[in-house]
Amino acid sequence: MLDTVYHDFGTGYVPRWHGDIIDPATAYLAPARHTLLVAVDTEQQVVGTGALDARGPLHPPNPRHVADRYPSGATAQLRRVYVRPEHRRRGLARRLVADLLAFAAADGGYRTVYLHTDPSVEGAEAFWRSLGKVVHDERQDPDGGQSVVHFDLPLHALTP
Repeated sequence: MLDTVYHDFGTGYVPRWHGDIIDPATAYLAPARHTLLVAVDTEQQVVGTGALDARGPLHPPNPRHVADRYPSGATAQLRRVYVRPEHRRRGLARRLVADLLAFAAADGGYRTVYLHTDPSVEGAEAFWRSLGKVVHDERQDPDGGQSVVHFDLPLHALTP
């Protein structure tokens, strides 16, 4: 996950945004309604991750109407869905998302699934558009926003 924030996002580690990366056990494994999936290759190298938690998007930095639409507790937020570049376009991200949606559906308490993505990451926007519906594209905001695209996904399992 750290490789992604350094190489794909170019931001490096920012504590207020990436604390869950440094302490994934507290963020995703301790809370019963949260989960973290890790995909490894045949050499036991991490090649993909996907996480889900019950925290809706915050305002700020997200637009108020997006935060209001996805309240914490009722929203399953997909996070940290990353696949190493050399393992992309093989169905791994789709499988991770399918398993995260199955987890959310089995929980029974989630009403909606939300995520946001950075459209500058190669393939990310097209991938999410193939699975969900855009609810807000900050690139179209009059003030330019954050260059983030917000998505709503159906709360049912995908076929991996």
